[in-house]
Amino acid sequence: MSTDNTPQSRAIALVTAYYHAFNRGDRQAMLALLADDVVHDLNQGPRESGREAFAAFMQRMDASYRERLEDIVVLASADGMRAAAEYVVQGQYLKDDEGLPPANGQAYVLPGGAFFDIRDGRIARVTNYYNLQDWIAQVG
Repeated sequence: MSTDNTPQSRAIALVTAYYHAFNRGDRQAMLALLADDVVHDLNQGPRESGREAFAAFMQRMDASYRERLEDIVVLASADGMRAAAEYVVQGQYLKDDEGLPPANGQAYVLPGGAFFDIRDGRIARVTNYYNLQDWIAQVG
């Protein structure tokens, strides 16, 4: 990662810190990087708003999945207001998630990506994408 202090490098550092906190299981550190009114676009799902909604989402996820992101690549616009990330999810499906196949500890490997809006040094929007049908095929 670059040591310069440009808006672009700060955005990359912010998103990288977000994913490092995710991989450590440090949900409080993740939440601290979000704007109070963060917008979260769930993959093939609804839009949720607010840090509290994001925290509740993470609790639901942590109950059903154990995930680690690898091969993370973060890119950002020159003005530091937008960023994108690509990664590979190494996961395990632990507990049934509503509307999805039954869980019995199935392992999965799934490419994914996310887009971010950044405002005042915090993440103001997270939009996640992955291939749900690929995941279902792996755990089904």
